[in-house]
Amino acid sequence: MKTVYNAAHAAHAATHEIFRGRLVPAFEIPARADYILQAVQGAGLGEVLAPVDHGRAPLERVHTPRYLRFVEGAHAEWQAAGGEGDAFPAVWPVRTLRSDVEPESFAGRMGLYSMDSGTPLTAGSWAAAYAGAQASLTALDLVLAGQRSAYCLTRPPGHHAGADFFGGYCFINNAAVAAQAARDAGLARVAILDVDYHHGNGTQAIFYDRADVFFASVHGDPRTEYPFFLGHADETGSGAGAGFNANFPLPPGVANEDWFAALEQALTRLAAYRPELLIVSLGVDTYGGDPISHFKFDQPEFRALGRRLAAFGAPTLFLQEGGYATEAIGHNVVAVLQGFEAA
Repeated sequence: MKTVYNAAHAAHAATHEIFRGRLVPAFEIPARADYILQAVQGAGLGEVLAPVDHGRAPLERVHTPRYLRFVEGAHAEWQAAGGEGDAFPAVWPVRTLRSDVEPESFAGRMGLYSMDSGTPLTAGSWAAAYAGAQASLTALDLVLAGQRSAYCLTRPPGHHAGADFFGGYCFINNAAVAAQAARDAGLARVAILDVDYHHGNGTQAIFYDRADVFFASVHGDPRTEYPFFLGHADETGSGAGAGFNANFPLPPGVANEDWFAALEQALTRLAAYRPELLIVSLGVDTYGGDPISHFKFDQPEFRALGRRLAAFGAPTLFLQEGGYATEAIGHNVVAVLQGFEAA
């Protein structure tokens, strides 16, 4: 399996984040990708490639141009206004407040284009996220050219980013960008399976009213887990997309066999859809030692996940999402990919 590696990820290097109202050392750090790259190379999984720049147009098929412009220039604007270090939002247009008018104030626009206070916007956020989207498109190219699978190694992750907002450490939704590019390349049906501990709210929202991209997610129950306000089982799509969204929320500490039972339900739905491409939002924060998650996977479960995804039988694109037990993340990712390859 070939890996497309976004070396520009290191430009996004936050030192701290706001977690549950407290300022703490950042969980989403460059070492995450460094450990994965070491593990991938050590396992001899295959060639590691650099991304090819596909330009801005594929991103604008998913994200609004004004949102992309904001993220691109936000940190420079923050500094020009006297800000120091990383920028954080402080106010949001919640219920009864308007979001259709873009404020002139930087603080107002930070709130307009964000969903939480825990995602630092750094000097390198745009460069890292843009290159990550290009890496996802390059990995997609490999699969569209006939490779059975490919893996996109990038950070920051993407699945919490919506069409016009960032959050959950995510700025550009790589899974959505790749799915839309696959559709634009002529594929009629694309499936996205999100196995991150946290629900991919951004991906769901982008495709919620569409029948050409089926989104399924197995994740921590949003009644207790981030992102809290999306990911419930009764969210099944709307309009043309009715029936093409499937959520399988699970309680903290759920038994591994129950997680795999939910995965089987998700794959049954996807199999009936008959996708021409399976995109896997590969979060390994289901690991039992993850500092911000509450499932109990270890390497045997990650290998089993890889084997099961291989048995699904569709061309498969793996995109890196979460996983914050930094020193274990590489072994966990490789376990999934080796399981897939061995099957």
